[in-house]
Order: sequence, then structure tokens, then C-alpha cells
Amino acid sequence: MKAKKTFCKEFRNESASDKVFDLVVYVLVLFAVLITIYPFIYVTSVSLSSGAAVNKGLVKFLPVDLDFAAYKMVMQYNELWRAYGNTILYTVFGTLMNIIFTCLAAYPLSRKQFFLRKKLNFFLAFTMYFSGGLIPTYMVVTGIGLYNSRLAMILPVLVSAYNVMICRSAFEAISEELFENAALEGANDFIILTRIAVPLIKPTLAVLTLYYAVARYNDFFSGLLYLGKEKLQPLQLFLRRILLMASTEIMQSAGGGMAQDAVAQSTLQIRYVCIVLATIPIIMICPFIQKYLVKGTMLGAVKG
Repeated sequence: MKAKKTFCKEFRNESASDKVFDLVVYVLVLFAVLITIYPFIYVTSVSLSSGAAVNKGLVKFLPVDLDFAAYKMVMQYNELWRAYGNTILYTVFGTLMNIIFTCLAAYPLSRKQFFLRKKLNFFLAFTMYFSGGLIPTYMVVTGIGLYNSRLAMILPVLVSAYNVMICRSAFEAISEELFENAALEGANDFIILTRIAVPLIKPTLAVLTLYYAVARYNDFFSGLLYLGKEKLQPLQLFLRRILLMASTEIMQSAGGGMAQDAVAQSTLQIRYVCIVLATIPIIMICPFIQKYLVKGTMLGAVKG
């Protein structure tokens, strides 16, 4: 309430041109929010509407004739839960490995006394602009025996150069005297990293965790390249298959135990149900880490 009064007071004290500018900004922001959130609302509404309403095109914004039959149909499909389990495994374990190796790479690059600091920082930045390409990467990954292995979803993308630079900048922002005092007390580099440096950059690590987790969760290209076995494939590959060609696969698998009219529901609705189910985990996680976003990004900002 106090913040609202302060905002109103400041708004009254502004000049006419400032008020017009602020009004335009608010309108544009509101418009951007609406066009961003509407597709998700529409997809959710279609997934919750009856099959007849979807087939007739009656759903425009809110659900019509609320019906969970499509969710029951999709959730009876065992392939969905197997893909969900694979994605959760790749996201949790992969993100954990990402954070560990990002810190191990960023910490020595942030220390001025490290004799290879400048050379390795140059090579790190070089990889952001030039890479070996898709075919050499594929040959390396398959050549070391990672094809049709769960490690193929983790090792090739173990470290992001951009995220290492963010983490390095966060370590550089810590006072050098703190490290010197810890070294005088007998602490080695590993203790300084784990007990001093890492706890001080938790907001930045929270942001990097979100970056890595979202990238892991949405990664389908690695699975498309390196995972030929369906039992190893992540949720995104399952979703891709449903969106492109296999909506009827779910309907046929569920048709034996469901009414004929439920099996005849629109394939578009089945696709939207899969999209909603695939989006739920990220939506549930983001609110718990949102408070670190601005602070962590600013702390880890690359200084020019």
C-alpha cells in the first residue's frame, strides 16, 4: 500500500511529457504481456475443453465444457512417463554436473595468480565464436562410445562458455583480501572454493542453475542425434513425435478402455495436452528461484 502511494505521488509530480511517456511504456508492456501469455492460456483451454467443442472451434480463450478426458487418455500412455523419467534424470543430474564443472572452470580463471589465466580466457572466449561444427562433434561423441548412452545427453554439453564467464566474473567480484586471509589460515584452494567462494555467489549460481536446467529440460537435439533407443529418449523427443506425426498413437493405445467418442477427439487437443504436461515442471520450479534472477545476473555480469 505504501509503495502504491509513493508511485501515485511520483506520478503526480512528473511533467506532462513524462506522464505520456510512462503511459506509453505501460501500454506497451501490457500489450507484450498479453500477446505472450495468450498462447499458453489458449493451449491450456483447448486441453481442458470437451472434444466436441474443440472440433467445432468453439474455444477462443477460456475452456468450453470442462472435460479431463484428454488428460486421462494421455496419462494412460506409458511412453509419456518413461520419457518424463528420462528427462528428469538428465535435467537433475546434468544440471548438477554443469554447476560443479562450471565452478571448477571459473574459479582458477578468476584468480590473478594463475599463470595460464589469460591464455585460457582467450580460448574460452574463442569457442563462443568458432566451433568445430556438427559433424566433427558427432564423430567425437560416437567415436568415444557415447551413442545410445545416457552420458550422451550430459557430457557433450557439460560446460557453457558463456556461463563460465558469468561465474568467473562473480568470483572476481569477491574481495581478494578474503582469499588471502583464508590462505594465511592454512586453507587450500579447494577449501577456499567450496567454503568461501561458492557460498558468496549463491545468487549467481541460482541463475546459472536455472539457465542450465531449462536448457537441459528443453534439449531434444542431443537426443535426436545420439539416442536411437526410444527407452533412453527424453520427453522433448516424445513431444516432438506427438506434435509431428503420432497423436493417433496415444488415441489408439487408449481406445481399448475408453468410449468411442473419446477416441475420436481432435488430435490437436491431444497435442496441446502433451504441451501442457511438458511445461508444468518448469512452471513449478521458476517461482522458487525467481528472486535470485535480477541480483544474480547483475553480480555475474561480464565487466567490459
